[in-house]
Amino acid sequence: MIAKTPTPPYYAVIFTSIRTEVQEGYEVTADLMVEIAQQQEGFLGMESARDGIGITVSYWKDLESIRKWKANSDHLTAQKMGREKWYEGYTTRIARVEREYSF
Repeated sequence: MIAKTPTPPYYAVIFTSIRTEVQEGYEVTADLMVEIAQQQEGFLGMESARDGIGITVSYWKDLESIRKWKANSDHLTAQKMGREKWYEGYTTRIARVEREYSF
């Protein structure tokens, strides 16, 4: 599903990952992170795809909203588990969206 975002500017957090073979707890935690993120002030939407490499893009009103999400205690726990069990590696990029157009 394509996220419905407001008129720019806003911010995108792009999380690109390569998974390990470990499945235990991943899906439940990933679903919980989506639920919690949706409740965070400043959250605008999310898109995700996985075909070998995973890419999740979450959209945020401002940088302060992103900082608060990164510091959320449940998110911190999930980040730790990701580094220990679920990801071979990942990269997080934060970008300001200046323009968008759709079809």
